[in-house]
Amino acid sequence: MKRITTIILLLFITVSTLAQNNVTPESTELYVNLEKVTPGEQGSAPSDAIVLFDGTSLDAWQSKVFSVGGSMRDMAGRIPGFTAEGNGGPAEWEIRNGELVVKPGTGYIETKQGFGDVQLHIEWLAPSAEGKSGQGYSNSGVFFMGLYEVQILNSYENPTYQNGQAASVYKQHIPLVNASKPVDTWQTYDIIFMAPKFSDKGTLVSPARITVFHNGVLVQNNVELLGPTVYIGTPHYVAHSDKLPLALQDHSDPMRFRNIWIREL
Repeated sequence: MKRITTIILLLFITVSTLAQNNVTPESTELYVNLEKVTPGEQGSAPSDAIVLFDGTSLDAWQSKVFSVGGSMRDMAGRIPGFTAEGNGGPAEWEIRNGELVVKPGTGYIETKQGFGDVQLHIEWLAPSAEGKSGQGYSNSGVFFMGLYEVQILNSYENPTYQNGQAASVYKQHIPLVNASKPVDTWQTYDIIFMAPKFSDKGTLVSPARITVFHNGVLVQNNVELLGPTVYIGTPHYVAHSDKLPLALQDHSDPMRFRNIWIREL
């Protein structure tokens, strides 16, 4: 009872003090002109999004200038070659029934436009493949800035190393849970990517960070990246441009994609 009385007394003193200083509720109310965005329906793009694939065209994409993977030494050597506006040839993947399908052996594709901090929505389907397992069972990946991968893989009753399963930040962060659907089922990623920041001298000011919702479930909660994701070796940062292309991986599996859009933050 004494504690309640003390709280009431403090509230009374606070209100009295605010009144004496002519502080009103309106003094803490902010009015600003917010940009209006019309939300999309059922995962379709909001009004301020850049549509990367709507089922009709690959105009936003090109063949990737450099492949991704290998040792950190390889990666560091490639980074200076990346540009905000890529110089690759036409994307060689196929459009079938409004879906973007990997054509195995043609290589990665990347956006012609470069991006930094973004919100990405992408839908993907891992096709069934009898006799395959682990990393060999319907594998792809989405690479922010061509360097930072969120894994795409059939992870429904398909054991593999957890820092390489679907929705992992490849070999850096295991997802909080496995939210995978069965093969031949459409799945969604909604991802917030915050690009790393470098000083004028090339030193790291702030690392990249990623938040991932897999099929509507939070699986990566603003995790900090150690550097570009690599298959072999220890990741570390090498200074690069503020904006670089988004890339999708050809891992020799006919993965399918649809409804890809991105918002610059």
